[in-house]
Amino acid sequence: MIHSVFFSRDQRLAQLAAGPLDVLVVGGGVVGAGVARDAAMRGLRVGLVEQHDFAFGTSSRSSRLLHGGLRYLAQGHLGLVREASLEKRTLAAIAPHLAQPLGFIFPSYRGEGPPLWQLRIGVKLYDLLCSGRNFQPSRAFALGATRALLPDLRTERLAGAVRYFDALTNDARLVLDTLRSAERHGAHVLNYTRFAHPVRDGETWRCALEDSVAGGRLTVRAHTIVNATGPWSDQLPGSEVRLRLTKGIHLVVDASRLRVPSAVVITEGKRILFVLPWGKRVIVGTTDTDYRGAPEDVSVEPDDVAYVLRTVNNFFPRTRLVAADIVSAWAGLRPLVANADGSPSDISRAHEIRSPRPGWWDITGGKLTTYRLMPSRRSTRSRGTSRANCHAAARRARRCSKGRTPRRSAASRRRRAPKTPCATTWIASGLRTSPT
Repeated sequence: MIHSVFFSRDQRLAQLAAGPLDVLVVGGGVVGAGVARDAAMRGLRVGLVEQHDFAFGTSSRSSRLLHGGLRYLAQGHLGLVREASLEKRTLAAIAPHLAQPLGFIFPSYRGEGPPLWQLRIGVKLYDLLCSGRNFQPSRAFALGATRALLPDLRTERLAGAVRYFDALTNDARLVLDTLRSAERHGAHVLNYTRFAHPVRDGETWRCALEDSVAGGRLTVRAHTIVNATGPWSDQLPGSEVRLRLTKGIHLVVDASRLRVPSAVVITEGKRILFVLPWGKRVIVGTTDTDYRGAPEDVSVEPDDVAYVLRTVNNFFPRTRLVAADIVSAWAGLRPLVANADGSPSDISRAHEIRSPRPGWWDITGGKLTTYRLMPSRRSTRSRGTSRANCHAAARRARRCSKGRTPRRSAASRRRRAPKTPCATTWIASGLRTSPT
């Protein structure tokens, strides 16, 4: 739980109820944090509530990657890949402590998965869609070089490999740092607070906030409500969202049991699994299966574990990983825009923003990498865009003072608000680089 250096929990609750908010964000994941941060920078009066802890859901259970999505090239989603590739590079420039460049080796096998010539074209197109600004240029490896890079890799029918670059991040920390910055710009954020009973009352929404810590309830008014609850989006009172939830799991093993010099991409059918070095551990995932239970009950099932271990052992037969090698594991949900057709892997990862009623916005879908874009697009469509603009400052992070920073008045915040839309210029505002 985050505790503000400025206000106690009771004070925050009182501030939320003090007068009509311009924007009430429901959901404390990366999208909700980005919306709150973006709106606060525009000088708007912003509140954010989360029924669990911050980053409780998808935002702390991802693959921890900032990536364009190489596999989406084969599906023809060039726009999505370009958008995410540019965002990956921008986040690395303005938040280098949250973006570690990492090479991904993608082996190719004859008669199995994409052929080597196709991978060579794909990674060059991947570089091109990043406007030539990827961390390093991609390259191809002949059979001998591939064996030298990955001595434990299966060699039967191995043709060679390619290498391209994406970045590792810390997903939960990205959320917490963004929320801290939202607070520094005047937003009131509160976890363990349940949103209930929204009613349109004239020009505002009236809703109840239930305090799960102390057990109280208060009434809050807001001109705009933003539903950014991820896998819970279709369960929020008043929501008209239709989701298709898919589950992805990750396993963690000791690095001594799965020796890789950099990230490795392995395939099974339409799925791509990543083998990711993470300090003294290695993360392996993810799966992609439909999920129909309660979002808070998602878990790693034996079938999920068996699938991942079988796939890894197929590519690294010498490792012979078993369930006893698993150090930890997690399961998360992708809140994808509903589509009954196709397999889970075929569903678009593009985000969708809708306003089914005046003053109500639903944000669904999307990727961790593109979270910065979603609040900008919401803000340019909804209340407050005439009051202040925002801008994307591609500057490196500055360490800020750990002392108390005086809170500016709303009028002062509006005068100082930047000029074009962006949710992560929190880095340029002097965010400290350790989540204390």
